[in-house]
Amino acid sequence: MRAFLSSSIGVACAAALVLPLSLPSGAVAAPQDARAGTSVPGSTESLPLVPFGSERSSGVATEQGLARRDVQPFSLVGVVWDDADAELHGSVQVRSRSAETGAWSGWQDLETHNAEHGADPGTSERDSGTVRGSTAPLWVGASDGVQARVRADEDPAGGPARASLPRGMSLELVDPGEAPEQLPVTETDAPRGQSVASDPDPAETDDDTVTDADDDIATDADDDTVTDTGIAARPYSAPRPKIISRKGWGADEKLREKQFGYTKTVKAAFVHHSATGNNYTCKQAPSVIRGIYRYHVTSSGWRDIGYNFAIDKCGNIYEGRAGGVTKPVMGAHTLGFNTNTTGIAVLGSYSSVNPPAAVTTAVAKLSAWKLGLHGINPRGKVTLTSGGSNKYAKGRKVAMNAVAGHRDGFVTDCPGNKLYGKLGSVRVSAAKYQGRS
Repeated sequence: MRAFLSSSIGVACAAALVLPLSLPSGAVAAPQDARAGTSVPGSTESLPLVPFGSERSSGVATEQGLARRDVQPFSLVGVVWDDADAELHGSVQVRSRSAETGAWSGWQDLETHNAEHGADPGTSERDSGTVRGSTAPLWVGASDGVQARVRADEDPAGGPARASLPRGMSLELVDPGEAPEQLPVTETDAPRGQSVASDPDPAETDDDTVTDADDDIATDADDDTVTDTGIAARPYSAPRPKIISRKGWGADEKLREKQFGYTKTVKAAFVHHSATGNNYTCKQAPSVIRGIYRYHVTSSGWRDIGYNFAIDKCGNIYEGRAGGVTKPVMGAHTLGFNTNTTGIAVLGSYSSVNPPAAVTTAVAKLSAWKLGLHGINPRGKVTLTSGGSNKYAKGRKVAMNAVAGHRDGFVTDCPGNKLYGKLGSVRVSAAKYQGRS
């Protein structure tokens, strides 16, 4: 269920907002559960932005924001607007007041993001009618005050006027709710020599997507981590790393749409940074992920969190979008290239900060295992068909690194220069984990 449910007092699921989902040919829909009146942990406070100024010639608002004010407790903030196809040509900045010290932060930039993340055009998720435009969210820690400003860029055509801002802009203040029990903060592998093979291929459809009518969460264990099952592996497979499950990071399964979506296979892994900033501890990483999850679903209108996996700065690996970590789950991470790929988001911002060694090691181990399930060499090239992006037209076949950066499929700075520059060594390490020379 992807209904947009943000309010000034929190978020709740309501029967009246259950939306139909159009499915690919041959797919089977899972029953929808309205869950009327069920409260959920965490909340989202949605505050409409107000005009600060306008161009005299056009009367179009070129600055919007909010004056400094008290708000409900929150830890993650972003800006959304009505039209998912409308781009925000401008800067977005926020200040927050610490709930612990009462001190105000300096102005912090939000990555304007635009349409580079999200479901591909023409998919049921993208065409659901609930999807909104959005910035990247920013983790600010426990806060109870906020101030925001959005300023349009100069007219890209060089005229005297500024670009217009998208309609229906609001500031989204996300409280991720209480954290689950303390999670381990070191990344570890499953025992060497115990690898896993891919789950049986799902039923194929004409557009490379399938759905799963199973209402259960498709993880392989009931505890907080997904561990190695020890079943037979393909040649050049890699050991399965420890993966903290959705239960482990405290996912509220009532938020997401019940139905799962799959593609046929996984040919490539796209690496991202979440652009949520580096001001978090590894103990807080589950809260950061819960905040991103809530922002993606209740504020941006997606069916679930967009990434298939997340990695914190200590190298811990987390299950992302529901459907089963061994399965080819369709994500919403790289616009135009979500089919037959998996998305790995490193929590943080790595445009000017080097990722810790634990991060690149975890990316390599996860890529080696996930691609190994499908017989893919992490140092090799694969051919992907674009679903339509600002870099490759829909239908174009593109030769791509099997371990690619988001910017390889879309014109964007993601995953940040410092992380992107490490991908060459990640590919080499991942191939070695698969036992390749």
